[in-house]
Amino acid sequence: MSAFTPEQRARLRDELLECAATDPRISGAAITGSAAAGREDRWSDIDLAFGVSDASAMANVLADWTAQMYQRHLALHHVDVRAGAWIYRVFLLPGTLQVDLAFVQENEFRALTPAFRLIRGASAEPQHAAPPSPDVIIGLGWLYALHARVAIARGNLWQAEYMVSGVRDHALALACLRHGLPSAHGRGIDRLPADVTQQFEASLICSIDATEISRAFQAVIRGLLTGIQHVSPELAERLQPALASLAEPDQGRPGFPTQT
Repeated sequence: MSAFTPEQRARLRDELLECAATDPRISGAAITGSAAAGREDRWSDIDLAFGVSDASAMANVLADWTAQMYQRHLALHHVDVRAGAWIYRVFLLPGTLQVDLAFVQENEFRALTPAFRLIRGASAEPQHAAPPSPDVIIGLGWLYALHARVAIARGNLWQAEYMVSGVRDHALALACLRHGLPSAHGRGIDRLPADVTQQFEASLICSIDATEISRAFQAVIRGLLTGIQHVSPELAERLQPALASLAEPDQGRPGFPTQT
């Protein structure tokens, strides 16, 4: 099965927008995501948003559009993601094309990010979501670190790998916030300065081995503390002893390799 082409993607997007224009229940339609922001590339998916004029018709609209995606466009599977009043029905098509169709009742149809290009109908005033709080990201970072320490000590090495990676993910999200980049789903990481990402290269785990995971854990704790230092030196000073102690290699606990 070959991958989809940009031409196939464009034709399908146009066809879906034409279907929306002929569906009397659809009061507004917009292109969202990378295509709306002028950042579409060879691998971008289709992101469309629709307002539904009658909230009581939402279930039928979803059912009809889902049937169309399977019967006409041969969808392989779909999954729903809910955010506030919105339902994002995400389809996987042959050729690995992802199609995200977002539906919301008419009075909530609006731009939630700058990547929103209205095609037809009217939209309410934009309500761009605020970026996540650095405090929340920092808190999740140390929470993953606590669980990483316990997983290593218990010898649960696959869980430990998951938790160490979680610390790294949140530390890099914190760096993205600091540099004004998107922090969710790793979208901004590749635009971080090289000196930031290089600091985390040592935190990559190369094998499921207690010594290797502990080494990476020490590196990721250093990276997390550096990120916290940029946000709040006072908080970094307060957290440093506890976070540094989590990854100390010789703590007399089972699962922690001792230095030789």
